[in-house]
Amino acid sequence: MAVRRVPGPDLFQTIDYRSWLRGWFDAQKAADHRYSHRVFARSAGIRSPSLLNEVIKGNRNLSQRTTEGFIRALGLSQEEARFFEALVHLDQAETVAAKNDAWERVNASRRFRRARPLDGSMMRYLSNWYIPATRELAHRADFRDDPAWLSRQLVPTITQSQARDALGTLKALGMLAADATGALQPAEVSVVTPHEVAGLAAHNYHREMIARAGDAIEGIDPEERHLCAVTVGIPAALVPRLKEELNAFQERLLNLCDDQAAATERVYQVNLQLFPLTRSPEAS
Repeated sequence: MAVRRVPGPDLFQTIDYRSWLRGWFDAQKAADHRYSHRVFARSAGIRSPSLLNEVIKGNRNLSQRTTEGFIRALGLSQEEARFFEALVHLDQAETVAAKNDAWERVNASRRFRRARPLDGSMMRYLSNWYIPATRELAHRADFRDDPAWLSRQLVPTITQSQARDALGTLKALGMLAADATGALQPAEVSVVTPHEVAGLAAHNYHREMIARAGDAIEGIDPEERHLCAVTVGIPAALVPRLKEELNAFQERLLNLCDDQAAATERVYQVNLQLFPLTRSPEAS
């Protein structure tokens, strides 16, 4: 049986290749009840008729060979094939560096950027420390929509190109908006990061901010910073309680800062970190 391409979900509307495969298969099945996983496997040159279903469920990953077979069975164009491969790598990459590389390939697609413009902006926001810092700086009374001015305000200093990127990203996300006088002001918006990249964005954010904390040890006057740390031995069962305490402390700090946001003079970063320095006994 030849593969019949019928209208299905737009590949460039997704960043979850597994859910897209489910929609694609359902569309084929709706068009021809004889279409099956076995027919797909034959078209892909794959022995296992259950592979497609196992991949959709998340029980199996695609190798380079099976990815190429899927592309043939799906009847993808060259552009679609490149994008599909990037989605597979984004889902299956085992390191943050590999995931970031895959994300760059996904976001390089014009059709994806047109279909989901906020995804790239939100990823940039969380992956570059100076963008959330710029948003907070916008609370200051003398804030200017001027890359030259902005580049000099941040510590460490950023380039004017980075400053333009920060302003453009914040405007695209609606986090900065012009008031009645035309001046940019912080705006409260709700932008949801898709779960497929939320973890990657969080990794990037924390890595960027922890790096800034390291730089502050020697780069910031002690009177302007406060660093404290403690090394402790604890039972593993205490970790959830410690997380709760840190979350509660963060909420108290945010409430305190929110009450004073109108009087913003400088932007500070507060990092609360809890991580093990040894392996668990069973892993020894």
